[in-house]
Amino acid sequence: MTELELKYGCNPNQKPSRIFLRSGGTLPITVLNGKPGYINFLDALNSWQLVRELSAATGLPAAASFKHVSPAGAAVGLPLSETDRQIYFVDPSAELSPIACAYIRARGADRLCSYGDWAALSDVCDEAAARYLREEVSDGIIAPGYTEKALEILKSKKKGGYNVVQIDPDYVPDPVEYKDVFGITFQQGRNEYRIDKSLLGNIVTGNHNLPDAAKTDMIVSLITLKYTQSNSVCYVKDGQAIGVGAGQQSRIHCTRLAGSKADSWWLRQHPKVLALPFVENIRRPDRDNAIDCYLSEQESQWLLAEGSWERTFRTRPEMLTAEEKQAWLAKLSGVTCGSDAFFPFGDNVERAHRSGVEFIVQPGGSIRDDNVIETADRYGMTMCFTGMRLFHH
Repeated sequence: MTELELKYGCNPNQKPSRIFLRSGGTLPITVLNGKPGYINFLDALNSWQLVRELSAATGLPAAASFKHVSPAGAAVGLPLSETDRQIYFVDPSAELSPIACAYIRARGADRLCSYGDWAALSDVCDEAAARYLREEVSDGIIAPGYTEKALEILKSKKKGGYNVVQIDPDYVPDPVEYKDVFGITFQQGRNEYRIDKSLLGNIVTGNHNLPDAAKTDMIVSLITLKYTQSNSVCYVKDGQAIGVGAGQQSRIHCTRLAGSKADSWWLRQHPKVLALPFVENIRRPDRDNAIDCYLSEQESQWLLAEGSWERTFRTRPEMLTAEEKQAWLAKLSGVTCGSDAFFPFGDNVERAHRSGVEFIVQPGGSIRDDNVIETADRYGMTMCFTGMRLFHH
């Protein structure tokens, strides 16, 4: 197939729409089910690059959950804890493959934003991954292959209309990219900058402690940022992005946004949240929305005042106090924070510290690097300068 005609572009009025290779060659993708659209393919091709590179850099299966050309989450395929299974709605007895774990963890980073996502897997999609995905609200998936059973399961989603795309893992794109804006063509070399552990040698803080787990988390952060709309900041823990702040005009707003998402991810593991008395057979999205309201001071007050809890919980839930939240957040530690461009001020480090960040990776190069390093030293953090910006637009 040399081209694929699409229903429309970003919006229904933007026609005609198609995808093709400028070289006139064969497309490296095959649509196995459904009718993916313009934005679907933007998500599919960006997310595939992320998981392909992440798997190559770590030697582990990788997955991503994409929304509007940025990852809501990304992760490598490490095993799930009992708490992970509970907060990600996984059957305690379910047998999970590494690639299934990777997607569950990627989706679990920010379940609210992952609603209606595009899933990407670095490895063949197996039955375990497909079974989990079947129960989630999702627009489609891209992977290098599918087992027969996995494909059967995925084809049953959305009344048979779920988008399933297979990509040739050996496809190598042209080294030059083009993009048209307002009738004017832009050209640039592809960002083929290789991200691996060799990039982490320039430690600029007094603390040089950088365990292998933190190195992996730095790699997860940097590769996630490479395919996130800039400006962007990413918090990672145990091989899982737990907060992505994308597309902000100010660096500190990226850091705050990503930090608030990391905080929510951690608060979802509080015993009171795990014990919330949900009504029987509540849908996963409704449960996710209820937890988000429960954790928000303003929304939780509305939830109780309006009596909306009666539609969600069997009994009136006991709310988390501000003191309980603060005490629980103080337990979050070992988090890595990555930035796609330099931190211009130490306030980014201050905000990251509040969310348990102990390791930072960023390009460096600010005229205030001394202030940023000094702030990191104040908290005993380890910070690496990579010297490479990772803007993505």
